[in-house]
Amino acid sequence: MEDRILPMEGIHNFRDYGGYLTRGGSRFRTGLLYRSGQHLDATPDDLATVSDLKLTTVIDLRGDSERMNYPCARPEDFQAEILFAPGEMADRHGNAPHVEAAESVRTAEQASQAMARLYKSMPYRPNLIAIFRLYFDALAKGDGASLIHCLAGKDRTGLAVGLLHKLFDVHDDDIQADYMLTNVAGNIDRRIAAGAIAIRRNYGEQIEDDAIRTLMSVEARYLENAFAAIIEQHGSIAAYAEEILHVTKDKMEEMEAHLLD
Repeated sequence: MEDRILPMEGIHNFRDYGGYLTRGGSRFRTGLLYRSGQHLDATPDDLATVSDLKLTTVIDLRGDSERMNYPCARPEDFQAEILFAPGEMADRHGNAPHVEAAESVRTAEQASQAMARLYKSMPYRPNLIAIFRLYFDALAKGDGASLIHCLAGKDRTGLAVGLLHKLFDVHDDDIQADYMLTNVAGNIDRRIAAGAIAIRRNYGEQIEDDAIRTLMSVEARYLENAFAAIIEQHGSIAAYAEEILHVTKDKMEEMEAHLLD
């Protein structure tokens, strides 16, 4: 699993989420599907690695405030189309979900419970739905390699990737393994330190170090909560994808043609 992780100094959580086997016997192609956190602190070597990926599409799940406060560095030859939805993707203040969840949190247990609750609402946030639709449209178009990212590359990105894998019946163990790679991908301490600045700037120094680490990590039940909320309301991930994200049968067939071997 860790072979999927691309070594980066200033871009956190960068990895290939292709390669997984579906229950139908096909396999996602590698070298087409990438995910990461934001690129503000990308080094020249990082940008050279990004350039080598020949990205044609970047799906930016961040809101207006995040894009303004954390502008992404790009390679000089960068020509990918950047897709985003206007507005804020998490709370009204423009915070990322893990920062939003930190409100009224002090301990690691409180942080874990807050993140678990947050995931139940994520699939139904209007602006996030809007960018998820653009994501699946881009995958159906099949125009080369794509990158999907948010701020930390773990919550909104994790949900989007999990939905794609679910739609193609990737085994649940593989879906969770890919999701949980966030906890080992790249320079974890540096990512947590960066998150601590934003979290404590918003909610104060009283938040314990273990709580910060929890907010900057993932737990299997977070993604399970999102899927459970979807199934409770729609009966299946496929029904949610069709009714809410406009992922039709035709779009599924287009994605299959472009993404699966």
